[in-house]
Amino acid sequence: MNLQQLATFREIMKSGSVSQAARNLHRTQPAVSASLKTLEEDLGLALFLREGRRLVPVPEAQYLLAEASEVLDRLSVAEQNLTALRDRRTGRLRVVAMPGPSAYLLPEFISSFIADRPEVQVSVATRSSLQVRNLISAQGFDVGFCDLEVLEGPDRLFFNEDISSYCLCALPCDHPLAAQTIVTARDLDGHPMGALQPTHSTFANTQAAFASEGADFNIRIDMQYFLPLFPFIEAGQICAVVDVLSAYSYLRSKGDAARIVFRAFQPDVPFGYSILTPHQRPLSRLAEEFVTQWRSWVLHAIARAGQPD
Repeated sequence: MNLQQLATFREIMKSGSVSQAARNLHRTQPAVSASLKTLEEDLGLALFLREGRRLVPVPEAQYLLAEASEVLDRLSVAEQNLTALRDRRTGRLRVVAMPGPSAYLLPEFISSFIADRPEVQVSVATRSSLQVRNLISAQGFDVGFCDLEVLEGPDRLFFNEDISSYCLCALPCDHPLAAQTIVTARDLDGHPMGALQPTHSTFANTQAAFASEGADFNIRIDMQYFLPLFPFIEAGQICAVVDVLSAYSYLRSKGDAARIVFRAFQPDVPFGYSILTPHQRPLSRLAEEFVTQWRSWVLHAIARAGQPD
């Protein structure tokens, strides 16, 4: 008993005759008759009583019809679902990202990504960069996004695509330095500053940039992430050297109401990002497409954030 035999049998049951079933299936009548005969031989059971040119189904045929319909319908659904998965129109994505991009940039991207994919489901978790790495290593998420400083170590359970950039200087829009296209560490000598906490490599890199210019790195506020520093900058209480995606997220979320400007900062303070995917679990076509588009989105955001007003 095979699927073609079941499909032929079901059509005969639905149409009530071999000739009509043949027309519906776009097959010859002898081919349909042969398929039915082979099915009955395989089962060792007559499914119809032949009364002249009429076929009268026996009770066993009614049972087989129900079973055949369930099998064929499930197969049809599976084929439709696989086609949708192939075309990246359905599926589920599990994404984990560090807080900065999760606040605005990632949701904005996901909204665009699923706009023409109404059957795609997305779950987004916000974790520290170290937790992002650990969750991807555990193979529990499809895509992770974190900063580069947590990726050191020889034993990796993930693939990573690294994206390099440099930090920008965040200033209140009415700050005297806002008129400049480039702000230097010397320009900020002794000025109250916001920064990431000293355990983050960006703190040390920014401190080193100030030291190289003989400038005082005067920390007034330090935070675990850059985004919480922005209210202090808006209030004119500090300036800060921040990563480009935090800058872009702020500008996109605030629009014309933005009260912070971002300028190129010298000496360079590097800040890298990484897109992580699990090593031991192949990505779906949907996840692959997500990664490709997210990479382009991030690169575009970095380019836009670095442009002067």
